Amino acid sequence: MRQYHNILVTGGAGFVGSNLALWLKRQHADATVIALDNLKRRGSEATLPRLRQGGVEFTHGDVRNAEDLRLDARKIDLIVECSAEPSVLAGYGEAPDYLLNTNLIGTINCMDLARRTGADVVFLSTSRVYPIATLNALKLHEEPTRFALDAEQSIYGVSERGISERFPLEGARSMYGATKLCSELLIQEYCEMYGVRAIINRCGVLTGPWQMGKVDQGVFTLWVAMHYFQRELSYIGWGGGGKQVRDLLHIDDLADLLTVQLARFDELHGQTYNVGGGVASSLSLLETTQLCQQITGKTIPVQAVDANRPADLALYITDSSRIEAITGWRPQRTPEQTLQSIYEWIVAEEATVRHIWA
Repeated sequence: MRQYHNILVTGGAGFVGSNLALWLKRQHADATVIALDNLKRRGSEATLPRLRQGGVEFTHGDVRNAEDLRLDARKIDLIVECSAEPSVLAGYGEAPDYLLNTNLIGTINCMDLARRTGADVVFLSTSRVYPIATLNALKLHEEPTRFALDAEQSIYGVSERGISERFPLEGARSMYGATKLCSELLIQEYCEMYGVRAIINRCGVLTGPWQMGKVDQGVFTLWVAMHYFQRELSYIGWGGGGKQVRDLLHIDDLADLLTVQLARFDELHGQTYNVGGGVASSLSLLETTQLCQQITGKTIPVQAVDANRPADLALYITDSSRIEAITGWRPQRTPEQTLQSIYEWIVAEEATVRHIWA
């Protein structure tokens, strides 16, 4: 097992990056953990005191600028690449420059740093690499509170467990999904040509405390927050009934997986894995509303909007059986526990986060 001494977490003031940076510092107490972030996302500045208190070194920088990654003198030996423009709606109706430069050029700059220093790389990709039209062609049936997969499917790579790594990749997937898939391909070339060791995790919906959730990214945190602050929400698309389904993964469950992956990097590098909560940790928006009502004790108006937005999906559930079979890792937090942890965080940090939602 390789010992890491200088660890770089890109997007390190974001939800995923900050939580993983703090976890890495706890796991590797003698290592220097650097969180690099451009602080563009609203609310990211609120994480800086947490990073400082947790012993993580913050660097204000941007993965789009190669000069900001000139950290060779630190001899970076592990890069956890969490930087991204994470919204699937980015680029629709607007210029895609920031999205393309952050998600694609940023990856190139990070991989070139790994090439120079010999660092291992964990790249956080996304389930959004799978094509929208193909996902929406899945055979579904309607249950009282959700859409559900039919037992018989004509599309390869889907089963009662959800979407596996074998799901077809031909077709459009949003500019966000395309940049992440392109990054995956580039990483494979850096591994082959330069001997960089890398693991790619295609994550479903990640959530938990310290996520500044929005409609297009962080929907489960948004749902809890809107109930707590008693703001209106909407079921958008698919008839406006709130039956569209996603699986969710607590950020601490992802950290548990990284514990295993870093310990077994020799075995796991060069591979791409679907990582998510799976069927057991999936919720429709309607079910999420019901849980939020129970947890917060509050009821809010939820409007119905029939029309779909670009890139909307009726259902996506991650089949993580490959990584589970290889490592024995499985998510430990239930949806109820995850939403409860978000609620308790909002209550405890209301003064810090109120301006984000209220």
